[in-house]
Amino acid sequence: MKNNLLITIALLMLIFSCSQENKNTDILNSSQKIVSDKASNPPVTQVNKERLINANKDSRNWLSHGRTYDEQRYSPLQEINDGNVNNLGLAWYFDIPTRRGMEATSIVVDGRMYVTGSWSIVYAIDASNGKEIWRYDPEVPKEWAKYACCDVVNRGVAAWENNIYFGTLDGYLISLDAETGKVLWRIDTIDRKPPYTITGAPRVIDGLVIIGNGGADYGVRGYVSAYDARNGELRWRFYTVPGNPKNGFENSSMEKAAQTWNGEWWKIGGGGTVWDSMAYDPILDLLYIGVGNGSPWNQKIRSPNGGDNLFLSSIVALRPKTGEYVWHYQTTPGETWDFTATQHMILADISIKGDARKVIMQAPKNGFFYILDRENGELISAEPYVNVNWASHINRENGRPVEAPNARYEDGPFLIFPGPLGAHNWHPMAFNPTNKLIYLPSQEIPFVFGDDKDSPFEESAWNTGTNFELAAAPDDPSALAEIAKMIRGQLVAWDPEKQTEVWRYQHAGPWNGGVLATAGNLVFQGSLIGEFAAYNATTGERVWQFPSQTGIAAAPVSYAVNGEQYISVAVGWGTMFSLVGGEMTASLGLKNYSRILSFKLGGNDALPTIPLNQMTATIPQPPKNIKDPKVISSGKSIYIKRCWSCHGDGAASGGTIPDLRYMKNETHVAWDAIVMGGSLKHRGMPGFLGILAKDESDALHAYVIDRAWLAFNKKN
Repeated sequence: MKNNLLITIALLMLIFSCSQENKNTDILNSSQKIVSDKASNPPVTQVNKERLINANKDSRNWLSHGRTYDEQRYSPLQEINDGNVNNLGLAWYFDIPTRRGMEATSIVVDGRMYVTGSWSIVYAIDASNGKEIWRYDPEVPKEWAKYACCDVVNRGVAAWENNIYFGTLDGYLISLDAETGKVLWRIDTIDRKPPYTITGAPRVIDGLVIIGNGGADYGVRGYVSAYDARNGELRWRFYTVPGNPKNGFENSSMEKAAQTWNGEWWKIGGGGTVWDSMAYDPILDLLYIGVGNGSPWNQKIRSPNGGDNLFLSSIVALRPKTGEYVWHYQTTPGETWDFTATQHMILADISIKGDARKVIMQAPKNGFFYILDRENGELISAEPYVNVNWASHINRENGRPVEAPNARYEDGPFLIFPGPLGAHNWHPMAFNPTNKLIYLPSQEIPFVFGDDKDSPFEESAWNTGTNFELAAAPDDPSALAEIAKMIRGQLVAWDPEKQTEVWRYQHAGPWNGGVLATAGNLVFQGSLIGEFAAYNATTGERVWQFPSQTGIAAAPVSYAVNGEQYISVAVGWGTMFSLVGGEMTASLGLKNYSRILSFKLGGNDALPTIPLNQMTATIPQPPKNIKDPKVISSGKSIYIKRCWSCHGDGAASGGTIPDLRYMKNETHVAWDAIVMGGSLKHRGMPGFLGILAKDESDALHAYVIDRAWLAFNKKN
């Protein structure tokens, strides 16, 4: 019984992993829409090299993804502070006309806000009142959603001169006129055959637009590229893993990296995508990139005889003008757990044992908080910030983890802490340079790993090489409740100099929002269950909160317009947690109301009341149940492999994708047309003709009907 309970944790953790067949019903009518009168809009002002380098002195604006190149996400504004935050109120809200996850950090330049929503749509907004100036929809093909591991999200834009730059889910980099939203150029950044995506925000360094991509779970080779901001010309590209040695190597660093691989990894991509975090030190002239997981996850498949597999799960320092390799540090050598190092990196100058050090700090998925010398990549310290059992510690002499027996699941399933969702995922942390504390959204989500080495590699499909069949969640509510007790999320104040926790605020669950720190001795963060809150930066006491009506994953920003300070955050339940969380997330009853919320002292706006019919739903009586255990069991296996990553564990949706248990009779009748024929591919639901046989589709349908009856009987 104990073993079964532990194994069931697997699905609950991996359920949060990635999405494969997404659906969307939000289709805008026009790709470019200019809304407001130009004369009434804040004027466009230029963002140049000098402004970005000196952004720390410009407290009114949020000019780049982390506000400053060092990515500290700290605002010097202090009009809103721990003494008056109780007077904070909603100044305005802006409705986003889509119903999928929101992860973007807004860019604010002299009264203009630029932000992305789901499906890579860009909005320009008057930051003082929420009035829309223009919007641009790149019209991402909805069928591309099947390649997006973790919802059709986008984390933001970059500003340079009078232009706005952003990446699209289907791999394009686009330059827009900041005044009108008109397209200036559009560049294809990917090979169209491998299933790459872009969800991360670009950075601009001295006229070069830096952009990475995602897709390591689908069998791609990772890289980061730099494009000329003026015309979109490719200036350089740095691959993070080597290609086929017979074709030669792009540079000496790839040749050296190839010595840490074996087998024929290039046939299945290798992975190592740069899908999120970057930072830049203008004095050292170093660009830091975070590199992702291996493809597939299971190292025994991609590199059978082991090896470090550089530069997977590494922080890599490059010259931003040329892409030249300078140094690297690998957080997880021989990565085999989806332990990416793409998590937020922060640059700071701190004291270590009395010595002033220029450091780069990261809390990656693997559960250790790393402090490196950012000049040369030397490990200064690494300590666990959550419960970690896959390694006992990091060896200070060689910088490598000391792994636990069977951590690589070579002798059978291994219950691991943390799991592939990570002790910290993409949600940004923040650093207060005054009190020298990091504010970190951490979580504790275990997982059970086991081999699935015999499963064939499938092009353009999700490939992990791990056995998801170990991860079936129990139907028994009491067993599910016991598992839920093991899953936690918290906001932690971390002292990087001492590598110790100072305080924590325990949330209701994991997957809470990114963080903002301010000079007002405040920390702002949203939560999974829709609480946007302020905390005393010294004590961790929650001192203010606002009900957002929907989950929050994005990080807040702060800016000032007309002498007033604002706190702003993108809200919208979604991302991978809502897609795959199953009954545990479905039971929360959360819906997506995508918006931008901006607050100021004395703000008195209010969100509209949610109609009761949007809060409740009725399960129609399902079709006749086949009740053949073998057929249903077969359907369950197919569902776990093909469907759960969008429609949720146990066919229970978290609220952004249609819940299959709630299908009406006409949808059941159209099952073959949808599942086999792809009749809804224009909404992101692909067809499986040629992938599933008719009897497999029927078994899958039988499983869904069985799940519908369980839910129907429970409600009635």
